[in-house]
Amino acid sequence: MNHWLERAIIEPGKLPLLMFFLGFIGGFAFIRLSVRMIRANVRWWPGNVTPGGQHVHHVVFGVVAMLISGGWLIAVFEDGSSTTGAVLAGVFGVGAALVLDEFALIFYLKDVYWAEQGRTSVDAVFVAIAVTGLLLLGARPTAILDVEDFRGQEPWWVRGLVVLITVLGLMIAAVVIAKGKIWTALLGMFIFPVLLVGAIRLSRPGAPWARWRYAERPKKMLRAIEREKRYHRPVVRAKIYVQDLVAGKPSVEHVRVATEQELERTVRAAPPAPHHERVPR
Repeated sequence: MNHWLERAIIEPGKLPLLMFFLGFIGGFAFIRLSVRMIRANVRWWPGNVTPGGQHVHHVVFGVVAMLISGGWLIAVFEDGSSTTGAVLAGVFGVGAALVLDEFALIFYLKDVYWAEQGRTSVDAVFVAIAVTGLLLLGARPTAILDVEDFRGQEPWWVRGLVVLITVLGLMIAAVVIAKGKIWTALLGMFIFPVLLVGAIRLSRPGAPWARWRYAERPKKMLRAIEREKRYHRPVVRAKIYVQDLVAGKPSVEHVRVATEQELERTVRAAPPAPHHERVPR
């Protein structure tokens, strides 16, 4: 274990990233445990922070932790030790978890923690964990982001090829996003074949791509709707169950009902775009 930690984490300089990852997961797990204990009225567990009767959301503590640790990281960037950087990165991860756990509060500008919209926070946390995990495993979204390697590449046409591939990847990712496949685009930035598959396959029926390209192709739109329901139902069911497990008490009946409601809300044909917005076949 020590050999792996030295070779895979410390030597490549990934210790701060690992500490951020652990701090993020630990902070998220703790705050979710805390809010559930508070909601269950467990007497021995500390309650909400309410100075003068004003409830202080934990996003406030997250912002403070991020500002302090982030500012400190900047201050010691040149002269600080790796241990200091790792500790501050861990604190920053805890703060980020507290902020993203109430992402829905920031997005909707109202307290929807236990409401349907509160799942937005869980989605944001899952995305952050997925991206950080991929970075820890050595994945890079684009080769051009490594400036030192990029500058050292010779001859000039190699650098030009890197730029071309990067731009091409971003363009394909834009197509995948236009097809409504956010997670596929995110994963595809690290695993290029996934991006290609997402770009080739049918668009989700409610996505902008379907609005632009399927308006006058009803058979293709129908195929997109049927495919979405067939393949997306188990994904939605699993997603809602995990979100309920994290956000509150899971219920099989609620998962079943919420799944059908989610599919009914999302699996719809996009309204046709005006003629001047449609993309030629």
